[in-house]
Amino acid sequence: MIDLRTLREDPDRLRASQRVRGEDDSVVETLLSLDERRRAALNNFESLRAEQKSIGKSVSRASGDERQALLDRAKELAAQVKTAEAEAAALAGELDELLMTVPNIVEEGAPPGGEDDYVVIEEVGEKPVFDFEPRDHVELGELLGAIDTERGAKVSGARFFFLKGAGARLQLGLLNMAIQQAVEAGFTPMITPVLVKPESMQGTGFLGAHASEVYRLEADDLYLVGTSEVPLAAYHSDEILDRAALPMRYAGWSSCFRREAGSYGKDTRGIIRVHQFDKVEMFSYCRPEDAHEEHLRLLAWEKEMLEKVEIPYRVIDVAGGDLGSSAARKYDCEGWVPTQGRYRELTSTSNCTDFQARRLKVRYRDEDGRPQHVATLNGTLATTRWIVAILENHQQADGSVVVPKALRPYVGLDVLEPVSR
Repeated sequence: MIDLRTLREDPDRLRASQRVRGEDDSVVETLLSLDERRRAALNNFESLRAEQKSIGKSVSRASGDERQALLDRAKELAAQVKTAEAEAAALAGELDELLMTVPNIVEEGAPPGGEDDYVVIEEVGEKPVFDFEPRDHVELGELLGAIDTERGAKVSGARFFFLKGAGARLQLGLLNMAIQQAVEAGFTPMITPVLVKPESMQGTGFLGAHASEVYRLEADDLYLVGTSEVPLAAYHSDEILDRAALPMRYAGWSSCFRREAGSYGKDTRGIIRVHQFDKVEMFSYCRPEDAHEEHLRLLAWEKEMLEKVEIPYRVIDVAGGDLGSSAARKYDCEGWVPTQGRYRELTSTSNCTDFQARRLKVRYRDEDGRPQHVATLNGTLATTRWIVAILENHQQADGSVVVPKALRPYVGLDVLEPVSR
């Protein structure tokens, strides 16, 4: 959630952020009013409580009519204190409930607008030119015996699939290479839970506007994660971290689950938009003043991975209206998909500043020993969707696919060859 002190001192900052996101900025006035009323109610409660304590001490020293008057006043105060306490608590609850719906304050420089208003920062690599009609990843996957969407649908329904043979080896090799790169960069590898408690999902901001994307197991009151960002963010919840250990970096490997609500008719062919996939996610805890530079480091590691698999890509600065509630700034790396003639998202890295840490109560002590909230950041290092771009960009006329050189030791093959069905 946003910092109330920041809101009081600079309300125009939140107003501007709301406008960049395309959200209603009148929420600022509602928040300020609620905050003022809550503080007034709290002051009233504390004043009445102080008087109650004072009278309590005086009763033992009084006698006669004075004592009776004090007892009568104490009785009145008891009722007033109870009412004042309830009012302060109700206003605090109302304020907290509203705060949980307000998205993070957008970082200065992020472009305004919606999904299509991103800014292209750079394009990297040469798009392949084929002297044959290129096949899409589904046809290539079938030729290679690597992807089986037909049986995935038979077993589990639409948007499910099997990776087998070369496809399974390609994914395992890709994710292992991502973990190896992360370890070399100082990340701690993690195999994370895929089921989390509601407070973990709520704390990371995934139960707001995008709650319809999340699978919930109602009988157990648990949620299936759409990214290992969720368990990694909650890993240090309710803790005070060692300042000297920051930044603390983790690389989480997990299966991910998304309902893809609202995506009817979009990317129904293949494995671009599916309900289950695997991913290696970078996650960092750092001091808020270091978050901007840490964000650029995560982006650089994503670019390093993309260059290893020799995929043409571009980097975009995502517009405010497409950020998601927790992110203050987000960069996407989009890989070239030849048969679609366009770039598709392969990685995303977000600076969530102290937004998630406030919800999850993750702090560190500053140089004066005072607890401060950390900043949290996340970034995709590799995921199942990369298979689409790898197959299509490295395909040959006979349906074989050349494995990128850096990936070969992890896959154990130089070329993926067609197989008979």
